[in-house]
Amino acid sequence: MGLFFSPFYINRLCLPNRSVRSAVWEGLADDQGRVTDRFVRMMATLAHNRLGLIITGHAYVDPQGQAGPWQLGADRDDLVGGLQRMTDAVHGQGGRICLQMAHAGGHAATRITGRSALGPSSFEGRSGGKCRTMSEDDIYAVQQAMGAAAGRARKAGFDAVQVHAAHGYLLSQFLSPVTNRRRDRYGGSLENRARMLCETLQVVRAAVGSDFPVLVKMNSEDFVPSGFQRVDLPEAAALVSEAGADAIELSGGTVTNPQETHCARKVRPGCPEEEVYYRQAARDLKASISLPLILVGGIRSYDVAESLLASESADLIAFGRPLIAEPKLIARWHDGRRKTSACLSCNRCYVPLQAGQGLSCVMAAARHQRKPR
Repeated sequence: MGLFFSPFYINRLCLPNRSVRSAVWEGLADDQGRVTDRFVRMMATLAHNRLGLIITGHAYVDPQGQAGPWQLGADRDDLVGGLQRMTDAVHGQGGRICLQMAHAGGHAATRITGRSALGPSSFEGRSGGKCRTMSEDDIYAVQQAMGAAAGRARKAGFDAVQVHAAHGYLLSQFLSPVTNRRRDRYGGSLENRARMLCETLQVVRAAVGSDFPVLVKMNSEDFVPSGFQRVDLPEAAALVSEAGADAIELSGGTVTNPQETHCARKVRPGCPEEEVYYRQAARDLKASISLPLILVGGIRSYDVAESLLASESADLIAFGRPLIAEPKLIARWHDGRRKTSACLSCNRCYVPLQAGQGLSCVMAAARHQRKPR
C-alpha cells in the first residue's frame, strides 16, 4: 500500500501509518480552557478515520501565555479529568494523541488574560501594546510550567507531547533575532537564542521520563527580514536533538506575517508541483539530522505525500486545514480513493472559529447543503 500506510515509531510509540493531524486551534474549549463534549467528538472522529497521530491545537501552559479565546488549557490539575476524556475517546477508536503545549509570549491575548504580555525582548504584540522583557525568573517559571503541563498530559493518557516553538510564539520569539535582542545568555548567538527552547525540553523530558515521546514544532524560517532563517535550521535542530527531542515537525512563518508567508497561507496549490511549502528546507534538514521529521504545509495529495516519504524528505506527513475540510481524508485514501484534498486554503474556516462557533469548513457545509435530498 506504499510507505504512507506503513507503521512508524517515535521513541517507543508505534504509529499505524505516516499521517499526522497538525495542531490547529479548534476554538472548542470553554472559557476556562476545559474540554467540551464537541471537542472530544472531534478528536474521536479523527481517530476513527485512521489518523496515525493526532496533535491537539495549542494548549496554554500558563494563563499569561494564552493566545486567544476558547483555547485548550493545560495549566492546572483540575483540567486533567477533561483531558483524559479526550484521550479515552481517541484510544477507544484505536488512535494516538499528542498534546501541543504553548505559550504565546509577546502575542498573548492581554484582553483575556488581564496581564501584560511577556517576551524575550520588548516588541509590539499582535494584541496591541509592547510586551515586557522577561527576567530569568520569568524564563524559569515558563519552563517549569511547560514541564508541569507535560506531566499532566502523561497523567491524562496522552501518547506524546509537542513543544510549540514555531509561528512566532514565545519559544519561536527567542529563536528570532527580530524579537530576541537580549545580551545575556539567552540572546545573541544562535546557541544562546536556542537555550530557552533546549532548557524547556530538558524540563519536559524530566517530567515525562525517557520512554515518552517529546516532539518539537519549529519553523523552517520566519520569512521575516532578519528573523530566524533557513540557514539557522540545521544548527538549531541539532541543539534540539541534543536536548532530548524525539522528533521535529517542520513548519514556517508567523502569526503576524502577510498571507503569502503566513503559517496558514491563503494560497491554494494549483498542481502537485506547487504543493509543499517547505520542501527544500525539509530535504536539507533530513540530510543533517537523524531525528524523525514530520512535514506540514501545503500538502494536499496522496501522491505528493508518498513522494516525500520515498525521497526521504520526511518521515511523516502532517495536515491541518485539509482535515478541517475533510475529516475522513486519510480513511478515504486508505480505501483507495486517492482524489486530492478538497481544501481550498481559503481560510474561511476561521470565520466560525473567530465567532465562537468552533472550527469548521464553511465550504464543506455549503457543498452539503447543495446536495440533492
